[in-house]
Amino acid sequence: MSPRGSAAGRTHPARDDSPRVAPAVTSVDEPASPSKPGPDEPAEPPAREDGISDRWSDLLDYLSDAAALIGLDPDVHARLRVPRRILEVAVPIQRDDGRVEVFTGWRVHHNTSRGPGKGGIRFHPALDRREVSALAAAMTFKTALMDLPFGGAKGGVRCDPMSLSLAELERLTRRYTWEIITLLGPDKDVPAPDVNTDGRVMGWLMDTISLARGENVASSVTGKPTVIGGTEEHAGSTASGVVHVVRDVFAELGVQPAGRRAVVEGFGKVGAPLTFLLHSAGLRVVAVSDIGGAVYNPGGLDVASLSAHAARTGSVAGFPGGDPLDPTELFAVPSDLAVPAALEGTIDEKIAASVAAPVVVEAANGPITADADRILDARGVVVVPDILANAGGVIDSYFEWAQNRQGVAWEQGVGGRLLQRIMHKAFAEVWARSQSLHADLRRTAYAVATQRVADAMTARGLFP
Repeated sequence: MSPRGSAAGRTHPARDDSPRVAPAVTSVDEPASPSKPGPDEPAEPPAREDGISDRWSDLLDYLSDAAALIGLDPDVHARLRVPRRILEVAVPIQRDDGRVEVFTGWRVHHNTSRGPGKGGIRFHPALDRREVSALAAAMTFKTALMDLPFGGAKGGVRCDPMSLSLAELERLTRRYTWEIITLLGPDKDVPAPDVNTDGRVMGWLMDTISLARGENVASSVTGKPTVIGGTEEHAGSTASGVVHVVRDVFAELGVQPAGRRAVVEGFGKVGAPLTFLLHSAGLRVVAVSDIGGAVYNPGGLDVASLSAHAARTGSVAGFPGGDPLDPTELFAVPSDLAVPAALEGTIDEKIAASVAAPVVVEAANGPITADADRILDARGVVVVPDILANAGGVIDSYFEWAQNRQGVAWEQGVGGRLLQRIMHKAFAEVWARSQSLHADLRRTAYAVATQRVADAMTARGLFP
């Protein structure tokens, strides 16, 4: 029996998936907050004036579904619908040509009842307050689902990092860190890499925090270079977690992975190592796409050659070991597994109607819109949600944070074994609960996570 559930009662307006590119300046309708946060008063992200559904709206719907499944206390539900803290800051930097440009940045704490905030920092031209808030909330539920001692946070700067020189990128990172520094610390908020950020950026961030505090604070940031306290496993941890989930869901469905066909959207920090790991697990990766194009080979792509080609040219497009493919047709390719590993909202209603694989595992954050999720549910497609499937990254971040706090590096391989154990335990619990609740995996995952957050909130009480 596959874990499917009715999506009846959920209504979602049509979504506009066109790029929302905002100017890289502080907007007039969203004034920047001062560098120090105000009182701990909740502030819900402002609604979009066009009434279009977005990631924040979708997440509130998932929360409502979970609340109904577990009979959540209405007072707790009301508190979870609003981020605890939203800090919006102006991020002025001097460009290489001497002029000053002002960007807008955010750091959001959704809920910290289970521990310090945990979540990445992204640099992207379409970033806005609602998206950051939604990502922070997703981290609340992801860390709870994995039973980690963290809450949910997220942050970033609305900018196009490709338009910045290396020196400008460093200045942007350090100024942004300075503006949100009152929120950061090992017991308050621990950032990590996300879209368009990496270990180098995390190194600058950690150094800025350490300089401000006058002491080395390695445990204030995760995803750092290994020479300053990072872990060797972090780079591939998200991909490793996804593969563990793929094995588990295939096992529950009675499917042997060997020889099964897979398609992967995205060939970046997650997609590239994931493609290699899927191949190593015995699957045939028949199609891959990235921002430059897509390539298809029904017999299976030579992953090692594809990686070398992408490293040399910057894209999988033009790979001689496969045929060119329209990226919009990637998920329509005959396959047994589809893995979106790019950005949010790439699978909309139109794409969902053409998905050929019976199993979709979300390696990216929010790659399926709520309307598309409803279509996949109606078609009987098993979807393993992001807060379960891509949690390998935050699990490894927890390991890095713990080692930095202890001042002791673990032996090689310990982290990998613990990651597999945590991922397997979480998947097994969600799968079993989905059977008893007669609900799909997404609703069940949010139900399990919401209950854990609610229990922590109840145990702590409400002050004053």
